[in-house]
Amino acid sequence: MQEFRRERHSVSVLTVHLVCVTKYRREVLDAAALAWLQRHAARLFAKMDCVLLACGGEADHLHLLLEHPPKLSVSALVNAFKGTSSRGLRKVRSDIAAHYRDGVLWSPSYFAASSGGAPLEKVKQYVQQQRASSSP
Repeated sequence: MQEFRRERHSVSVLTVHLVCVTKYRREVLDAAALAWLQRHAARLFAKMDCVLLACGGEADHLHLLLEHPPKLSVSALVNAFKGTSSRGLRKVRSDIAAHYRDGVLWSPSYFAASSGGAPLEKVKQYVQQQRASSSP
């Protein structure tokens, strides 16, 4: 059973699958860069009271699976990660920074999908049953 995040005014389990793509899908991320990005993501998200559940990628994109508090929006998580990781990787890997387009590692877009919990059809059925059971 999954642990719930208990806060003063909420109980939640919010997990999101994020995909960040390099600018113009340039294949600039090698195994060492992916390992650095994973360590960076774990540190950054821990500071934001999030839990990095999984991280992996290929030469042109990175997948992140994380649990986060309800007070943080997905866009805030992505913006924090992209900005700090782009600057940090440029400092430690000048060979990769040379391939950045206009000093930018990541494409401005991203993919996000909620994950975990019951399938949508089950939730929909549950909600409809609640309405039906509360009818006079």
